[in-house]
Amino acid sequence: MPTLHRFDNCVIRMYANDHLPPHFHIGMNDGRECLVEIGSLEMLAGRINRREIAEPLAWAKENIAALRTTWKDLNP
Repeated sequence: MPTLHRFDNCVIRMYANDHLPPHFHIGMNDGRECLVEIGSLEMLAGRINRREIAEPLAWAKENIAALRTTWKDLNP
């Protein structure tokens, strides 16, 4: 499970051999987690206020091509 990026309040990770649709995990420092679909940047699971994850979502939007590539590498 590579950590793709660290923020003050959370980290972005992606798992190998994970289920569809292509997504990444945002893990909060307090243990909460959510799954975010790469294509739409919509939350698939978890109950984290979007305000709390605004910075990681902005980072993901800027790095969507890299996220797609990483997903393909980890989930052939």
